[in-house]
Amino acid sequence: MSQYIYGIDFGTSNSALVILDTHTNNIVKLFTTPSLLFFPEAKTAYEGFNFSIGHEAVERYVENRRKGRFMKSIKKVLPNKSFIDTRINGKSYKAEDLVSLILIHLKKQADEFLGQNITTAVIGRPVVFDENPEKDALAQERLSKAARIAGFTEFYFQMEPIGAAFTYERQLNKQELVLVADFGGGTSDFSLMRLNPDAIHLADRRTDMIAKGGIYIGGDSFDSDIMWYKGTTHFGRGVKEEFTPGKPLDLPLSYFQNICSWEKMNFLDTLRMRTNISKSYMFSGKNPLVKNLLTLIEDNLGYILFKQIEKTKIDLTHQDEAFFEFNQHEIDFSELVTLNDFENNIIQKNLDRINQYLIEFLNRQQINPQDIDAIFMTGGTSMVRPLKNIFVERFGENKIKSGDNFNSVAMGLAYSYKVVAQPA
Repeated sequence: MSQYIYGIDFGTSNSALVILDTHTNNIVKLFTTPSLLFFPEAKTAYEGFNFSIGHEAVERYVENRRKGRFMKSIKKVLPNKSFIDTRINGKSYKAEDLVSLILIHLKKQADEFLGQNITTAVIGRPVVFDENPEKDALAQERLSKAARIAGFTEFYFQMEPIGAAFTYERQLNKQELVLVADFGGGTSDFSLMRLNPDAIHLADRRTDMIAKGGIYIGGDSFDSDIMWYKGTTHFGRGVKEEFTPGKPLDLPLSYFQNICSWEKMNFLDTLRMRTNISKSYMFSGKNPLVKNLLTLIEDNLGYILFKQIEKTKIDLTHQDEAFFEFNQHEIDFSELVTLNDFENNIIQKNLDRINQYLIEFLNRQQINPQDIDAIFMTGGTSMVRPLKNIFVERFGENKIKSGDNFNSVAMGLAYSYKVVAQPA
């Protein structure tokens, strides 16, 4: 067996792979990529198998003038029972096929770095892919298939917040009771663990893992909230259409639910949807806002739109107001978003759900906030200020710790190899 194994964090927004030397228990190398795929529009059968990953996917998407299939937040498709496959340039792709392309990309880079074919990995998974157990099991099954397609013959799953805990443990000089809060693009995951720097080489850590839990809310949820409150009115929400004179009806709510969700936006450009929106445009009296919606779909502008939403959210991590601006293909609007509005209106319901889940999580373990020594917050979404404030108010500023928000999970997954590889 090789002395190296991989820790893989396949994320909603970004994915990472680390190489662990099991002889020294040290990280050798880290590889990262945005979890993006782009399939350019094929002109020949051969071109139908072309695709790009990560940053290159964005570059090819721009070079091809958005002609093709751009895919983001693929991880959120894993628990979707209704998603059987999707056809791209005449080829059918199942969920595991799409995921495997990203895993293969990372594995190839790492294998080339080592000059070896490594087939052993610890792969992260959220505490809940979905709150429905059947969908949750389906997601892990699909991720397992993706790992096999990518060439892994021996792999183990580890909860992502537990992976983050093993990374944080290496910063300690004494034992602590730690609540790890891992906020990604798709989920918010928690683990409560007893961490000890003297235990990092132990294989059996079962007694240190006190509790784990999670809720299906993440950074994408906040992006969807921004789009609903500040974006959809510019694409026709509130506009009426008249199929029968004198009987105006609201445009279908499904239009706006779909454009607020990236996993649905990925599969929105269909003949049926374009036809329905075109009819709505005519029966709304050619309302320019409905034209915006049609342009958004036909010109494949979803990625550019959501990058602007993400920019707005990031701007609010260090300033008290930001502008959600979009100016593409005759669609032109600018919306002011204040931090107060963001916290108390736009994302309030999702913040309340996370806060309520946290309370219930601690109550189930009969843990008081003062019993916890530290809160290790990780994941890109952990930088959202109103979210961080939930933990500051409950536990105190001095207990909040952070590390590498984007790579701590992948490193900890690799560190946990001895734990997950133990016989049950």
